[in-house]
Amino acid sequence: MTLANWIGALPGVLAQGMIWGIMAIGVFITFRILDIADLTVDGTICTGAAVCAVLLVSGVNAWAAIAIATLAGVLCGLITGILHTFFGIPAILAGILTQMILWSANLIIMGKANVALTAVSGSKLISNLDTESLVSNLILLGFVVAVAGLLYWFFGTELGVSLRSTGSNPNMSRAQGINTDLAKVLGLMISNGLVALSGALLAQYSNAADINMGKGAIVIGLAAVVVGEAVVSKISGNFIVKLFGVVVGAVIYHMIYQTVILLGMNSDLLKALSAVVVIIFLGIPYVKRKYFSKPHLKGDRKNA
Repeated sequence: MTLANWIGALPGVLAQGMIWGIMAIGVFITFRILDIADLTVDGTICTGAAVCAVLLVSGVNAWAAIAIATLAGVLCGLITGILHTFFGIPAILAGILTQMILWSANLIIMGKANVALTAVSGSKLISNLDTESLVSNLILLGFVVAVAGLLYWFFGTELGVSLRSTGSNPNMSRAQGINTDLAKVLGLMISNGLVALSGALLAQYSNAADINMGKGAIVIGLAAVVVGEAVVSKISGNFIVKLFGVVVGAVIYHMIYQTVILLGMNSDLLKALSAVVVIIFLGIPYVKRKYFSKPHLKGDRKNA
């Protein structure tokens, strides 16, 4: 690997980091705010890509295709939310069940295992061509800023605060009159809408939608969340800083990913790399607190 090769790959790394960063923000909403492990993600990102690709091939405007794909993701989150709250199925199992439904649904939507977008390259918003990398990255940056800004506003409203309260302390939230089931469903809908938006952008960027493109997406999302938290935790605890931190985490993850590819790492080990990144960033802080922090004795506390 040469420095020139790494620098040459940087625009693509930034683009993919921002695309997956939007997905990771969706994971952040369920994982950190709602305290739910939502495995719908792997299917939803493919649904967003499939819907967007099919619409583009059919001649639909790119903006409309992205909007419809996002709404399809919202519907995916609604299904998981209903399975979890109305039918009482544990959240992790509800996500798996929805993911299985989406596997078949995605094949039906596309009519085959993948849909190529090379024939409609002129109607796409973003592209992986080097000649269009600057424009594509600016458009993606606009999406990231818009998503973070809208979420910052929403979670400052009464409805948004009730959603955050539900994840923090559901029993207390119910005692305050908050419909926690509705809050969970709403959170899952927003989360999966963002994941599908990411899938729609990814399909355009990679020139195709594929049935397997969502495999391991939840691990990448978690990696981006934990890496981002590690980066921004010492800077600020502001909510919007955390949102942008998740995107930064996704970019850093893809920088690591691209580096090991350029170093010639066996491609069969790349999924394991994702898992190792999550293990390191989640496990090391716990080990540090448990085994290396000094215990606080009662006698050390000063009486007021």
